[in-house]
Amino acid sequence: MFARVLWQLLRASRARLAVALLALVSGAAVTSALVNLDLDAERKLAQEFRTLGANLVVSAPKAAASAGPEEPALMDESVLAIIEGARTPNVMALAPYLYLVARTGADQPVVVAGTWLDQTSQLAPWWKLDGDWIASRDDRARCLIGTNAARQLQIAPGGEVELRYQGRSQKLTVAGVVTAGGTEDNQIFVSLPVAQELAGLNGQVELVMLSVAGSTTAIADFQKHLAVALAKLEVRPIRQIAEAEGELLNRIRLLIFATVLLILALTTLCVLATMAALAMERREDVGLMKALGGSISRIVALFLAEVGILGATGGVLGYLVGIELSAWMGKRVFGTAISPRLDVLPLTVALMVGVALAGALPLRLLGKVRPAVILRGE
Repeated sequence: MFARVLWQLLRASRARLAVALLALVSGAAVTSALVNLDLDAERKLAQEFRTLGANLVVSAPKAAASAGPEEPALMDESVLAIIEGARTPNVMALAPYLYLVARTGADQPVVVAGTWLDQTSQLAPWWKLDGDWIASRDDRARCLIGTNAARQLQIAPGGEVELRYQGRSQKLTVAGVVTAGGTEDNQIFVSLPVAQELAGLNGQVELVMLSVAGSTTAIADFQKHLAVALAKLEVRPIRQIAEAEGELLNRIRLLIFATVLLILALTTLCVLATMAALAMERREDVGLMKALGGSISRIVALFLAEVGILGATGGVLGYLVGIELSAWMGKRVFGTAISPRLDVLPLTVALMVGVALAGALPLRLLGKVRPAVILRGE
């Protein structure tokens, strides 16, 4: 009997319930899309920030400098094997660096950076290159040159440059001209062994840069793990990138949380207005139920079941619409679709049922209807 009466109530009020259902579906769609975006935002932001390059640096303590306070602290190249041993799948790229100020054949000073040239495009994916990348880290014959240095030295891809340092010299062919938009535009990038030979520092590096993917927590955990493996060295994050990532993620989450609260409040008000009008129509039905011996608890349970079904239906339909909405939002914000998450479905349904029950307050007041008044037609 309970189910039959419930079904008749749903059929009899199709028009008004459709309005409430539309409000619930709309609220559920936006809510589920924003929750999906929040759950996937950390991974998407981590991917976006990896395009900014390295976010961890390994270097020797400043006190390790032996030639004076202005000389860089150097590390033995064997540290690279330790870092490789501690490497996890989150480490997207890493490369050692050794810097020196050499002179060209025309006696012009230029900053030379010795590194693993095969890792350059992964550590600095935003670089624009006129020419070819160097695929081998042991290529001793070619180099990359920054656009400002190339302009100053009047060198194009395919040209040659001679580097001199403390009586040692090396001729290299320019494979490509780099446009980085920073200090790299003034540098020449050579293979690490070439820089070590020019500087007379065989087996020495100045620092190691790593690009580590993942959340700020995951990056911090890897930093601690690496610091334990390299107890005598400094392992520190590049603060500008790490702090910007965490701050932006917190701001996005705060905005999403505030928007979800606003959507839920507006949906509740819409359901409340619809149910208030429905309560006026149901006064006679309630009076008749009471006159036939229906208890108040039974009547209220009947209406709450109706509202619960409405909220659950709105939650499920809204979740399905929210999948498409979150995919569209992901493409607009991150350039890729947000991955739908099934665990958002029960949360969305629970929120919509709660919103529907909160908006059903006028129906709860029907329990106070007096049958005698209704039967007299008042």
